[in-house]
Amino acid sequence: MTVISVPQDEPAKAEASAVEAFLQANPGFLAARPQLYAVLTPPRRIHGEVVADHMAAMIQAGRNEWRGLLEAGRTRGAFTAKVAEAVLALIAAPDALDCVRNEWPARLGVESCRLIPAVPGPSPIVRDVTVAKAELHGEAAPLILREALLRVADQTLVLGAREAVDLPNEPESLAFLARALAATLAR
Repeated sequence: MTVISVPQDEPAKAEASAVEAFLQANPGFLAARPQLYAVLTPPRRIHGEVVADHMAAMIQAGRNEWRGLLEAGRTRGAFTAKVAEAVLALIAAPDALDCVRNEWPARLGVESCRLIPAVPGPSPIVRDVTVAKAELHGEAAPLILREALLRVADQTLVLGAREAVDLPNEPESLAFLARALAATLAR
């Protein structure tokens, strides 16, 4: 029996040739999948404009990813800061219920804040609504497109906003808001 030895780099060359042939046959493959640019090593610019476009696409894909992460962080951080401001106002308020009704909407950037008898279900619930219920939002109901229901002891704190961005689904921040209100009401 004769054994033929294949140099170690032969399989790698065969794979590289297959990838090269595939990319030549499918020139839009990478452009349709910009997430792949994040794992590719960029070529040096000395190879001309086509390569420069490839590098530009990689840079743009990276920028888009970071822009999305930064925007999500800003939104999350902004709402958390609003919750902190609302809780500070609650601590300083002589009347907690008056603070919830009259100060919290402006501090949280929402249309309405109401404390109502308990509504069954898990807490917190954040959802989009097409028609808000007046029993939850009062006279602000026609304006509400997003709501949050938070359990506060044996009651429910109802928040209503015109847009989803004004009332993000941040369970930790919303739960903190509800706990702070419950602690204040228990005094």
